[in-house]
Amino acid sequence: MIRDFHIAKREEDIGFYAGFVGSSFMVGRALTSLFWGVVADRYGRKPVILIGTFSVVVFNTLFGLSTNFWMALSMRFFLGCFNSLLGTIRAYASEVCREEYRALALSVVSTSRGIGLIIGPAIGGFFAQPVEKYPNLFAESSIFGRFPYFLPCLIISVYAVGSLVACKWLPETLHKHAEKAHERADLHDISEHSSNDSGQKDNIVELEDKQIHKSNLLKNWPLMSTIIVYCVFSLQEMGYSEIFSLWAVSDKKYGGLSFSSQDVGEVLVISGFGLLLFQLLLYPPVERRLGPLMVTRLSAVISIPLLSCFPYIAMLSGVVLHLVINCAAILRNTLSVSLVTGLFILLNNAVPQSQRGAANAISITAMSVFKAFGPAGGGALFSWAQERQVASFLPGDQMVFFALNVVQFIGLLLTFKPFLAEPYQRE
Repeated sequence: MIRDFHIAKREEDIGFYAGFVGSSFMVGRALTSLFWGVVADRYGRKPVILIGTFSVVVFNTLFGLSTNFWMALSMRFFLGCFNSLLGTIRAYASEVCREEYRALALSVVSTSRGIGLIIGPAIGGFFAQPVEKYPNLFAESSIFGRFPYFLPCLIISVYAVGSLVACKWLPETLHKHAEKAHERADLHDISEHSSNDSGQKDNIVELEDKQIHKSNLLKNWPLMSTIIVYCVFSLQEMGYSEIFSLWAVSDKKYGGLSFSSQDVGEVLVISGFGLLLFQLLLYPPVERRLGPLMVTRLSAVISIPLLSCFPYIAMLSGVVLHLVINCAAILRNTLSVSLVTGLFILLNNAVPQSQRGAANAISITAMSVFKAFGPAGGGALFSWAQERQVASFLPGDQMVFFALNVVQFIGLLLTFKPFLAEPYQRE
């Protein structure tokens, strides 16, 4: 898309401009996430989810109709401003089921998000420029000939309309009617008269939570340390997502795979299917046995040697290349989502329900700031690396994946004490 806007003077500069389009979404989300988190805690999770889904319908469609770089940049920015889904749904998932199923619920959220990050680019790979790929189905004079990137955006927007309709049956999880009846009562009297009433015990726990946790969330170190670790890993994840597609479609002479956009789409679809199977079938029992923090650490450790192998995969060709890159992509995406899921669990355990929306909003705001640097930094790093193919130290794409591993290693170090304070398990 950046190539067709003709804003990049050289092919090596495409990644630089593409990074800014990716970062604009994160900048918009960073500016508004805290606001939407407060709204979710005050008015409920469902209204915020509806607004965020509707914004996808509008701004994603307009993004596909972009005629220049600046319009594309603006639509992504506005989409980020109204996108309040991730943090709100994480809070929702931790509330909609019992404690013993919370790991599975947050695993579903991570899996859905991870598959979205995989299937979304895959849809782009298969359906972008449909006139060139499917000339028998799409005429040059049609709207898809004038706007070659409108079809994948339209498909996603139609899917978002279906999600919007499905939200009609979504139950609200933020219930405040019970606390009004008890907020004027003395906590000691309530506990004395309702020791045998399990329903009122829940209200006592909520009142205790309010008294204990009403302090500033920024002073909650178990929460803030988890958010910081999450931000570091998010920076690495976003940089990888940006770099992988650029690396896969770049020419062999630059150390890439010389894949077409359709080849990249196939890799992403296959890795998304593998991710779905692992997260739904294997992650919950692994998390129960090892705990969320240990799963996060192991995922980070295994990812480092895996990423180091990527530059050497480009030396392969034919069927072997496709087989190896698919296996590597499945393993990499599975490790990345497992890592993030463990941090989701730690984050939601660090706060009571009454502050969960705001806590997740803080994490999304901070993460969006870090992720805003991910695409721009990754694109700039990739463009720079392609210009140093004959360097003596980490030539070409070896430098790109080395930089990703440095960030991953920093995140791994931060998961240990005394930095990361693991929250106590909430009942």
